[in-house]
Amino acid sequence: MKLRLYQDTDLAGLVDVFTASVHALAEPHYAAEQRHAWAPDRPDLEAWRSRLGALHTIVAEENAAYLGFVSYESNGHIDLLYTSPRGARRGVASALLREAAAQLSSTWAVTELFTEASLVAVSFFARHGFEITEEQHVIRHGVGLKRFAMRRRGPMPQHGSAADSPSTSARPRHRD
Repeated sequence: MKLRLYQDTDLAGLVDVFTASVHALAEPHYAAEQRHAWAPDRPDLEAWRSRLGALHTIVAEENAAYLGFVSYESNGHIDLLYTSPRGARRGVASALLREAAAQLSSTWAVTELFTEASLVAVSFFARHGFEITEEQHVIRHGVGLKRFAMRRRGPMPQHGSAADSPSTSARPRHRD
């Protein structure tokens, strides 16, 4: 597995990862109507281009296939963390989170991470030391979704299995 910085040419592939992740991996936790509101069949690529362009994004890939991505802000906000169904439960999300945390710590001296975790992701973030700070109910395309605000204080451990280790270090572009 290789971790690298997002490029504009990754846009469609990462939107596909997001959509596949929501529809396949979130199925046990959210009804079909909720999944379609969260990840519509026809995503707005220009809105995605704008969103990803405003964030620092690291991509995980293997053999030219996208396994996942993490997008974050320089204040420690983990905005997006998704793996493809193929990348799920293989350490991809853990590697992405560790790399984002390392970049946030070394580049901006961030010591606290926060996110809004879906029902699917709450246990993942809890395993990485995040604590629930608030239950939230959001509306997407007129449909309600439950999620949790979560926060983690202190440095992230940088260990993991060899499968979790990036083959190259991703360095963020400075947007601040």
